[in-house]
Amino acid sequence: MSIAEIFRVLRRRWYVMAPLTLLGFLAGGFLYSTVPVTYQSQSQLTLMNSRKVAKPAPSYGNPLAYASGSLISTADVLIRALQSPESAEALRGHGVTDAYTVDFAEKAEGPLLTLSVTGEDRDEVFAETRIITDFAAEQLLALQMVAQVPPDYSVRAAPIVLPQKPVSQPKSRYQKVAAVLVLCLTSAFLLSFVTDVWALARRRRRGLPAPDEGPRGPAPGASRLRRQLTRPLDATAVLTGYLALALFLPSNLALPALGGAGTPANVFALLGLFWYLATWCMGRIAPAPGTRTVRTAVLVLGIVVLVSYVANTARISSQKEVLAADRGLIVLLVWVALVVLATAGIQDRARFDVLMRRLVVMGSVVAVLGLYDFFTGTNIADSLRIPGLNSSVANVAVLDRGSFTRPRSLTAHPLEFSGMLAILLPFAIAQAFDPARAHLSGFRRWAPVVLLGGGLPLTVSRTSIVGLLVVVLVMVPRWKPQRRWTAIGVLLGAVAVFKVLVPGLIGTITGLFSGSLNNADSSTQARTIKYPKIAEYFMEDPFLGRGFGTFTPERYFFTDNQYLLTLAELGALGVFALFVMGLIGVHNGGAIRRLARTESDRELGQAFFASALVALVISATFDTLSFPMFAGVFFLLLGLGGSCLGLVRREAETGEAAARKAEAPPRQPAPDAPPHLVEI
Repeated sequence: MSIAEIFRVLRRRWYVMAPLTLLGFLAGGFLYSTVPVTYQSQSQLTLMNSRKVAKPAPSYGNPLAYASGSLISTADVLIRALQSPESAEALRGHGVTDAYTVDFAEKAEGPLLTLSVTGEDRDEVFAETRIITDFAAEQLLALQMVAQVPPDYSVRAAPIVLPQKPVSQPKSRYQKVAAVLVLCLTSAFLLSFVTDVWALARRRRRGLPAPDEGPRGPAPGASRLRRQLTRPLDATAVLTGYLALALFLPSNLALPALGGAGTPANVFALLGLFWYLATWCMGRIAPAPGTRTVRTAVLVLGIVVLVSYVANTARISSQKEVLAADRGLIVLLVWVALVVLATAGIQDRARFDVLMRRLVVMGSVVAVLGLYDFFTGTNIADSLRIPGLNSSVANVAVLDRGSFTRPRSLTAHPLEFSGMLAILLPFAIAQAFDPARAHLSGFRRWAPVVLLGGGLPLTVSRTSIVGLLVVVLVMVPRWKPQRRWTAIGVLLGAVAVFKVLVPGLIGTITGLFSGSLNNADSSTQARTIKYPKIAEYFMEDPFLGRGFGTFTPERYFFTDNQYLLTLAELGALGVFALFVMGLIGVHNGGAIRRLARTESDRELGQAFFASALVALVISATFDTLSFPMFAGVFFLLLGLGGSCLGLVRREAETGEAAARKAEAPPRQPAPDAPPHLVEI
């Protein structure tokens, strides 16, 4: 269905679209004029140890110089105490009626706390901030008195930033207005197509002709814009647009007020979902047969996320956690859109192959930019400025390990970059061996393999090497002996090339693994030391967790483990749903390999198998679904695996039916049948 056809339906059903659109603008204007402007004031505290504890070197009695790890734990206890219902009730008795939050200061590496109050009256907000600041210090002393801490060893709270002048916070007003507009426009769009389908069915029942919908293709001599608007779209074209935005724009850039979920790629994916719904309502497309398994797996994840979201509405949460949960729902809808478009929208094998080739080529471009980062010691993503887009995260400094710069290309972190290369490498290998591409030059077939595979060690991370090993262990044993030994020789040669071209790289990478095994690596220790804390949050709600997207590093800490992060956010049910999705991806690859009738399809099935297994394994080394580019490509590949399985299954069934028909004996005519009825 083309864009012009969509507009024709909306114009034909203007009596549905126009009133709801007008209602949305009126409701948005009403909210804008009636929702009061809120003001926020902040103060900051630091915890100081006693002089007696700080007496030894190196602080020599200076409490500010003795901000040990124990004070961070004390700060965490104080934050929990101030957010408890008992403290909220006590503060109401002191006159604090507006919403307040207590959290670790942003980018804090010590026991620094930020106290915020948000309300509608500027003077009251300022006074309440002063009350909470004093109350926090009193609460700290009260906690220590209950614990019978000797006065000489008491931790004290000292304000380092006094209550600031309240500033206006228009973001909440704009978000409410935008939510109403999006709701009304979405409802108007969908109801217009439902009404059109109902009206056309009614005309058919009455025997009336369908209205003239105009040409479905571009007219001869039409302008370029008109040709683009009237050209029929398909899922491959829509997903290509998504990939261009997801891979060629820095993944940390997003639309204002939407946070990390508002990337241009995510917005485009949601528009693609609306295109599919409109096309499906008009009867132009139906879900491809044999592709329901993947959609069912994502449905299970969606149900877990929604149930966790509803269950956690009763939990006392900060405003940041509520907004994070809302963003989580948007991200979930984007993932659903990608899976639906890939599984239900792609109907033709040729268009499927086109999308797979485009995915590998675009991934190779991302790899080239990463190589540029490595050899120049820069972050190319930081130099890109796009009007209308803001960074949803703080700028990531150029990271290094040993004497090497860790590239990240257009991704948000080197770990995301390495994960992207690892899950795309199997498809580059499968396409290089595809006989249908044998007529192409060796450079065009093998350049993506060299770029994706060669970029993995340059990230100087354990994740990249683990992903590369999984790809090798899954794909190489399935090859014929000649190809297998050639591949082993190429791998050994690649190690020698890296040793010559990038001296010290191989030693740095082996040192990472030996340090992890000996528990001497600081990054590994920083991760594992926080794992017991996950158990505490898990026990608060072991089945549904704290809510998808709410375990933010700003409030808690980095887990660098998707399974532990899911355990905290969605509980045991979420981890189960995550495993189911990964295993569905592995199953799709194995089933494609078994049903394939050609060697190239068997290679493709093995690539899907390896890619899904890589995602399952490296999810234990970093929080994969927290990074928009990796998460989007992962769910797209999950959907493409289901689509490929449906295509291969239908081809196998068609081939078997043709074989049975060819082998069936010819029908013999009945004895009394006339000669002219004998089948020929």
